[in-house]
Amino acid sequence: MRSSTVSALARGRRPITTVPSSNEPRINDRIRAREVRLVDAEGRQLGITPLPQALAIAQQQDLDLVEVAPLANPPVCRIMDYGKFKFDAAQRAKESRRKTSNVGIKEMKYRPKIGPGDFDTKTRQVLKFLNEGHKVKVTVMFRGREVIHPDLGKRILDRIAEQIEGVAKIETEGRLDGRNMVMVLAPDKRAKQSSEAKQQTEDRQRVTTNGNAPAEAVATPASSAEPAEPALEQAETHP
Repeated sequence: MRSSTVSALARGRRPITTVPSSNEPRINDRIRAREVRLVDAEGRQLGITPLPQALAIAQQQDLDLVEVAPLANPPVCRIMDYGKFKFDAAQRAKESRRKTSNVGIKEMKYRPKIGPGDFDTKTRQVLKFLNEGHKVKVTVMFRGREVIHPDLGKRILDRIAEQIEGVAKIETEGRLDGRNMVMVLAPDKRAKQSSEAKQQTEDRQRVTTNGNAPAEAVATPASSAEPAEPALEQAETHP
């Protein structure tokens, strides 16, 4: 027994019991209301029901009575499998945390004198990161006296900006940071949707154009071949 409780008992006073705070709802016999607005396991409203009757209905179905809206008058209680409900809620929270932790900021490093092949490879990876929902920090690294030519780094960043147009937006414009030049890109859902819609329209127009061309090409030889038959008959008639 704690010393504070012993002292209280020694002075003839009843010790104060601290109830641990909890965010969990009241269930079953922990519900204090005399009557509740009852909702069954299928979500149907059963109306205002005395608490003992609501508990009995839940027990008959081998389920729990859970107080889901304690501030209502009377409180709203739902019949459910509370253990399964808690498990499902924990799984949803875990999945949400996993998605949040996976989406972050990636970094791709370039050199001012990068070759075309390396540039294309790195930029494809930048696009992949953006399509996955990540932000991308693009860093152009200068060495030695390269730092006195920031225009070389600006050209690299401008080329990358052209490549990601329609997929992402520039969140932070390119700027010098020590011996590096940094630009931050962020996914742009609206731009991506607009770009995809434009591409689909162009594809439909291309298919329509290509589909009409063969019909015209076939019609032309057929029309030119028709006069040949009378000429053949005339030759046979007059040897």
